[in-house]
Amino acid sequence: MSVKKEKPVKIKKCLSDRIADIAINGIAVLMIAAIVYPLWFIIIASFSNPADVANGEVWLWPKEWVLDGYRELFRQSEIWRSYGNTIFYTVAGTFAALLINIPAGYAMSRKDMMGRKWINLYYLIPMFVSGGLIPVYLVVQQFNLIDSVWVMILPFSVSTYNIIVARTFFHTSIPEGLWEAAQIDGCGTIRYFFLFALPLSKAIIAVIGLWTAVGIWNSWFNALIYLQDESLQPLQLLLRRILISNQSLLGAATGEMAADLRRVSDMMKYASIVISTVPIMCLYPLLQKYFNQGVMIGAIKE
Repeated sequence: MSVKKEKPVKIKKCLSDRIADIAINGIAVLMIAAIVYPLWFIIIASFSNPADVANGEVWLWPKEWVLDGYRELFRQSEIWRSYGNTIFYTVAGTFAALLINIPAGYAMSRKDMMGRKWINLYYLIPMFVSGGLIPVYLVVQQFNLIDSVWVMILPFSVSTYNIIVARTFFHTSIPEGLWEAAQIDGCGTIRYFFLFALPLSKAIIAVIGLWTAVGIWNSWFNALIYLQDESLQPLQLLLRRILISNQSLLGAATGEMAADLRRVSDMMKYASIVISTVPIMCLYPLLQKYFNQGVMIGAIKE
């Protein structure tokens, strides 16, 4: 005896609903275009003649393919070393931040933790009241971290905001019954964290990891303050030094030489933006699944 499958009932939308859908989709498309087009324009401008860009002749595609900006940029002998420094600081700094902030957030989410309220207050005060640049510099100097690779990793690995987000995630996403069941089986706190809580926290790990990686990759001020040795400086600081040097040469040049220097300087400016942002942007598609989930869950108030 065959069973007839019921066809899904199609709900017809009224005219007002259709108009609302069109309006919402149109606004979404405009918002996406407003975000994507500036990024695309920077990319095509880095391959275009600066004169065409200045005259408004470059819109969706380069009018003339020019690679002088990238050639001049990669002629700098220090750029590959600075690239390696940035990658090392990003990977090691992200690992250190996860190693510190995730366990701290889990510990602060436990209701049976002694002195939990006072520890929360202890973490919150520096979030609103900073010691200032000079006291922080003196502390870093006393630990002999000036001109050291660790100055870009250890002193700024603790983030109160990330700890609070992790605490909220553990409190709202992992059921308390799981901890009680683990206790019955003789599981301790540390074992429970590594065997149960941590495997269920891929979303918040991806979120904090991405936030930290983007922050370290784009950071240049800490390197400017604490790293005087040029062999340890990251990519962003090298690009800043190259652009400032080009501007100084441009101010001293005259005539045809000034026009050539301005052309090369403009092309290097766009090329430096591309090579310093594209690698970190490639991480987002890999972490998008966990990133969206972690942001929504971590945003729930305790």
